[in-house]
Amino acid sequence: MIFGDLFHLALENLWRTKLRSVLTTLGVVIGVGMLVSMISFATGIQRNVTESFKANDLFTTMEVVGRGAEPGSALSEVVQGSKDERVIDDAVLDSVRALPGVELAYPEVRFPATVRLGGKEARTTIQGVPLALGRYRPFDEFRYGRFFTSEDERAAVVSERLLSELGVRLADEEASGKWRRSPPEGTAVVPADSILGRDIEIVVPVLDGSRLAQGFLTGRFDAPFREEVTRLAVVGIRTEQGGFEMGSFASGVAIPEGTARSIPHFEFSNVWQALDATRGAAGYPALNVRVRTADDLGPTRDAVEAMGCNVVALADQLEEFKRSFLIIDALLGAIGVVALVIAGLGIVNTMVTSILERTREIGVMKAVGGSEGDIMRIFFVEAGAIGAAGGVFGVILGWSVTRLGNVVVNHYLRPEGFPPEDLFDMPPWLVAGAIGFSIVVTLIAGSYPALRAARVDPVTALRHE
Repeated sequence: MIFGDLFHLALENLWRTKLRSVLTTLGVVIGVGMLVSMISFATGIQRNVTESFKANDLFTTMEVVGRGAEPGSALSEVVQGSKDERVIDDAVLDSVRALPGVELAYPEVRFPATVRLGGKEARTTIQGVPLALGRYRPFDEFRYGRFFTSEDERAAVVSERLLSELGVRLADEEASGKWRRSPPEGTAVVPADSILGRDIEIVVPVLDGSRLAQGFLTGRFDAPFREEVTRLAVVGIRTEQGGFEMGSFASGVAIPEGTARSIPHFEFSNVWQALDATRGAAGYPALNVRVRTADDLGPTRDAVEAMGCNVVALADQLEEFKRSFLIIDALLGAIGVVALVIAGLGIVNTMVTSILERTREIGVMKAVGGSEGDIMRIFFVEAGAIGAAGGVFGVILGWSVTRLGNVVVNHYLRPEGFPPEDLFDMPPWLVAGAIGFSIVVTLIAGSYPALRAARVDPVTALRHE
């Protein structure tokens, strides 16, 4: 029997039991839809993280940290340090800058502060950046304003998110539909030009020795701090680069490195650094390093570690993310596989029932010369047709779920100022793999009914009513 006849006969058999075939196929559709939508979500998150790394040149960025600064250190290690580690000082900075793959290296100057604008204030992080960083993303292009012109300019680049915390929305972004929710009461919608050139106040707490001394004399110890206020002009507004930002890019305010050093502030950003007695006044909390290409990252990291320093490469963090994504992919995919297996059991039930109903028909086919192989192939074609149809419509269902999911998620994210994100990704391999996997599962499910149908005794089948 040629394949065309087999295919035609199989479709006729499925058409005779339309309702049962549709319900059986629907089970496959739901299983494939679950599998596609869940794997699409995992691959979409992985794509977004990877693209955010690329958008901010994070594949060529690493951080050199000193004694006790490595994330996850125990308290004893923080206080005592390690013999193999070095204090990050000017000597280390010069050595790192001299490495062949290094394009830019600068000490980290970052401290928490309160920013005031128009009578409102918000807590954020101030980041001192060198003038050379203006050649790199995200500081190489500005939709509003510009970068700094000198290391000591009394200027600041603020993030759009910080402005929203200060009760300010940019009119251009509001008009573009970026903010779907109406501005909260007290929020001003203004053009960017009204912010550029305007002064902000950076307020940092500094230790006041006179208050501390007075406490020892009087026996009354009030908070030995005072507020240091610095006024800087806003020269640039940094819009959102994506949903994933790290390091210098996550700071609410960026100011020239020289200006940052002129602002009194604590030289530690957390309690672990405060307890680290080995850091001298000449040391830096960390160095930010950019290499020329991603291929230079490995050799540069090895050279820096040979100096006795610890290195945190953001590209390594991406590898950790990818390993986590593999686990997520497996867990989400397992849910879809379970749904397909359940659908496969439905196929077994449907086709076994079909055998009982078509016993006499099978006997007639054998009596007129049909072989066991022909009978098996008919049932395999029926199962494969259910799998193919279920796979195709399952992919359509999965795609529809991902589109709906994007609409719902962005409906809640965009009013908060987050840029619109496509959280799902459906690459061609997922579409082809889902349809192919659906066909394979249904063929496996149809193997027992096909074998059972092939073994029907034609004499007994002809007597069957």
